[in-house]
Amino acid sequence: MSSISLRGVRKTFKGHEALQAIDLEVQDREFCVLLGPSGCGKTTLMRIIAGLETETAGEVAIGGRSMKGLAPRDRNIAMVFQNYAVFPHMTIGENIGFGLRMRKAPEAKVQQQVLRAASMMHIEHLLERYAGQLSGGQRQRVAVARALAVEPDVLLMDEPLSNLDALLRLEMRAELKGLLRELNTTTIYVTHDQTEAMSMADRIAVMYGGHIVQYEVPAVVYNHPATRFVGGFIGNPPMNFITDAATQAALGCTPRPGLTLGIRPEELQASAAPSGLAVQARVVEMLGASQQVTTRVGEELLRISLAAQPSVRPGQTLYLHAQPSGVRWYDTEGHLLA
Repeated sequence: MSSISLRGVRKTFKGHEALQAIDLEVQDREFCVLLGPSGCGKTTLMRIIAGLETETAGEVAIGGRSMKGLAPRDRNIAMVFQNYAVFPHMTIGENIGFGLRMRKAPEAKVQQQVLRAASMMHIEHLLERYAGQLSGGQRQRVAVARALAVEPDVLLMDEPLSNLDALLRLEMRAELKGLLRELNTTTIYVTHDQTEAMSMADRIAVMYGGHIVQYEVPAVVYNHPATRFVGGFIGNPPMNFITDAATQAALGCTPRPGLTLGIRPEELQASAAPSGLAVQARVVEMLGASQQVTTRVGEELLRISLAAQPSVRPGQTLYLHAQPSGVRWYDTEGHLLA
């Protein structure tokens, strides 16, 4: 078993509390994504799990065993970093086997595991080459193969796809997800890319300001954001927030004094019939199968996601209604109401 349990984990740097009483339970074989903007504490939290940072307070347990005082090499974890850290003076085979040799594994096992991991990542034909002869995508595969070769209880990945171009990132995302599901490896994956999080995770821990503000399956995080921050961070375009009571009423909702209405852009219906909230299309962006329309009502910006046809023209008047099933209400502190 390689479940991960964090209880009351705090981290303070020179008086600044980077992590504030983090509680997190990752089940055995689960793929957990730590998602949030830069500076929210996600990489610090992962480094504490790895043993590269020491928690100021709290406890980390892997497989029910406390990690207190254990060095990284004694935790049976493997890490994949953003910059891959592929050693340029070693062949790819030597890179993949590096962790095993550091653990003083028998050479026969090293060779067996190198071939196995290289085969998983489809790079067995590159074992005699050096890092300088590889593309960015190939170096990324080497880094993952090196991590898998040691057969870790837990795999930690810190923005491993961020240096790849968009198409290669898409390909590697799908490949990694399939591979890790086959291996049943407990994984914690750090990213600020919500698309990666939504497409890969079993559960997403959304972080902000050193806290986990929501920890749920992707569908719940998207459809029921626990806070206004989550609704504004998850989704492209993000959730609309409407505080004006007259605008709420024009959309077909019964205003709730002092509360903010949240609604996803695709949950706003538009028609040419003069009924509902009248808005003028300011910007229209064609996105293939859909179009995104941006408008403004008073001080509030609204984004609407519509089918590509019929196309909307800038300056065109639209009449909006809110899909009742998509309406969410938030209190004055930005928390979702039941």
